Amino acid sequence: MALVCEASIPVSSGFIQTRNSHFLLNGSPFLFNGFNSYWVMHVAVEPSERYKVTNVFREASAAGLMVGRTWAFSDGGYQALQTSPGVYDERVFQRVLTRINRVSGVAYKDDPTIMAWELMNEPRCQVDYSGKTVNGWVQEMAPFVKSIDNKHLLGIRMEGFYGDSVQDRRQYNPGYEVGTDFITTNLVKEIDFATIHAYPDAWLPGQNNDAQMAFTQRWLTSHWTDSMIILKKPLIFAEFGKSKKSPGYSISARDSFLNTIYTNIYNLARQGGTIGGGLVWQIMAEGMESYYDGYEIVLSQNPSSTSVIAQQSNKMTALEHSLTSPQGKLNSRPHY
Repeated sequence: MALVCEASIPVSSGFIQTRNSHFLLNGSPFLFNGFNSYWVMHVAVEPSERYKVTNVFREASAAGLMVGRTWAFSDGGYQALQTSPGVYDERVFQRVLTRINRVSGVAYKDDPTIMAWELMNEPRCQVDYSGKTVNGWVQEMAPFVKSIDNKHLLGIRMEGFYGDSVQDRRQYNPGYEVGTDFITTNLVKEIDFATIHAYPDAWLPGQNNDAQMAFTQRWLTSHWTDSMIILKKPLIFAEFGKSKKSPGYSISARDSFLNTIYTNIYNLARQGGTIGGGLVWQIMAEGMESYYDGYEIVLSQNPSSTSVIAQQSNKMTALEHSLTSPQGKLNSRPHY
């Protein structure tokens, strides 16, 4: 499972909820800029390394990042969720959901500082490109999770690939499929919000920057439209980044990529809601070279990227405030 935490929201606040295609906190619109740090669980188990978790959350909060997402599972080994390929231990789901926080004394399922759970990271089934196999799994697991914890939002953490349900949408896939169906599976009633990812440098290798960015903008717009009109659920741009391993990489190129993504997220959120925010992949602490995947951003070492991220945080916060009336409820402006 993946855990999506609110990095800076007080414990006394209520749970994040949805209404139609909006995220709400205490009845008011909730918009955010966030980050991925999948490695938190692995580092936190080592007492000598835990300071890195603290440093990342401190730096992220300073940059206005309100939501942090990490992984709460492992494959193989001690207390693994996936004990062997395709074999899962349901008790691990229950242990995560019911675990008592040693600091606060609150069970995770009762903790409002957790925004949402996600069933898996990037589910794929390349022996069934229709998406029906993954869809069946979600139909089984989503009610199971909700039976243990019905307070938190639940997502899937899909990348956004289209399957059989709406044939003309397949044109937006990056030239291949992974056995998921963005529309059908996100329509499962226990799923509260949709997600997409985009790694155009990896998905469209050999294409120039303009072509990759054009794809990404079409990808985001098509999923925003489907989330608003068909799903009627909020959307999170849950992973995006530019790798140092890509041809022509530079920090300025990465900053330009992030700025373009952020501008698209902001403009779509301003037009009519639906998209709640984005989570950049990925933020790391100093001294974590063994975890580097090419997409890492160390905020303390990358002032220009930190500035781009902080500007987006400020814009999303200002937009959230503009959507709220003095009474703290959604104002009267039209929403889709």
